[in-house]
Amino acid sequence: MGDMKTTGGDSATRRLLVTWAVLMGLTLVSMASARLGSEARLEALPLWSAALLLATTFFKAHRVLMVYLGLGVSTPAWRGAFTGLTLFTLLLVGAGYLVAQAA
Repeated sequence: MGDMKTTGGDSATRRLLVTWAVLMGLTLVSMASARLGSEARLEALPLWSAALLLATTFFKAHRVLMVYLGLGVSTPAWRGAFTGLTLFTLLLVGAGYLVAQAA
């Protein structure tokens, strides 16, 4: 019995560490697409960069919800509700970006 708990724990730990590594990699992608180290700090991001930021943010939020908060084993209603709210929030941010670009 103890071996099965250890094996299951190792699997869960590995899943958390892999998810953490993916989230850190996506953070680096976000930083690169936001041009954090460039000289043009007051310049608006191009559309592709903003879209990439929103896409990586959605994926990161989805992984946190599913893996770290345990919604991956929850009912489809909870998963759908939180995924929908995350998507809605990012759509509002994207709409705000587009409105600011048009102004």
